[in-house]
Amino acid sequence: MHLVIFGCGYSGTAIGKAFLAKGFRVSGTTRSPEKAAGLRAAGIDAFVFDGEVLTDELLGAMTTATHLVQSIAPRDSGDPLIRLASGRIRELMPDLAWIGYLSTVGVYGDHKGNWVTEDTPCVPVSGRSKERLEAEAAWMAAGQEFGIPAAVLRLSGIYGPGRNAFCNLDRGTARRLIKKDQVFNRIRVEDIGAATRFLADRELGGIYNVTDDRPGPPQDVIVEAARLMGVEPPPEQPFETAELTPMARSFYGENKRVSNAKLKAAGFAFEFPTYPASLAQLLQQDRWRG
Repeated sequence: MHLVIFGCGYSGTAIGKAFLAKGFRVSGTTRSPEKAAGLRAAGIDAFVFDGEVLTDELLGAMTTATHLVQSIAPRDSGDPLIRLASGRIRELMPDLAWIGYLSTVGVYGDHKGNWVTEDTPCVPVSGRSKERLEAEAAWMAAGQEFGIPAAVLRLSGIYGPGRNAFCNLDRGTARRLIKKDQVFNRIRVEDIGAATRFLADRELGGIYNVTDDRPGPPQDVIVEAARLMGVEPPPEQPFETAELTPMARSFYGENKRVSNAKLKAAGFAFEFPTYPASLAQLLQQDRWRG
């Protein structure tokens, strides 16, 4: 069994490790030789891919792929792999049995803090979320065209070793922004790996929200991490007057609680269903730095 991951970054590496643990051969792409060396150190066959050219070496790896995960963000010209392999998926990967596409809960847009499910109409706000929605449709169509189960994993805010509130507190970059009734959704990176493997093992297609059980105000996460570290949390700041990049401010323009009921109904059990227990585990095992 051979998994090929296009865009083997933070989430992709966690997925790769989850499949390696099942005895898969795992190949992954990255944009730089330095990052490729890091992937090889983790046991992943690494290929440099610029989003423009499928090299002979990468094409050779693709010929034995049984599973595909695509996590590279779409560009102005659309999904880079769809653009390069459109209509040739089965030709390039004759043994392919399952496709996973990593998307974002941002495709839902703003729902005023209400719960959303996979059946909720998508009203994306940002251009990047609109592009993700188009890429989702392209991969679902490709799966249907070639008779391959295609799963879209809509991911919420990702955290885990090396990327968490402890790191921000340690660097002095944590901010406690207060916006009335704002909630965010989050997911521990290892659960992304486990959920991807779960769907692949069962050859499940369709759309799945990959998010934990506890949407909540972002400032609460900072306060909990500070409590666990035994440090003072940063002072509260009103969102309206805070200096933020346009992208950071755009995240606060979307307010929703994302349900994971469909994934759990399929039989998946989250290892890290809530951020307080997850943060405590990161600290107790001294894994928060990565």
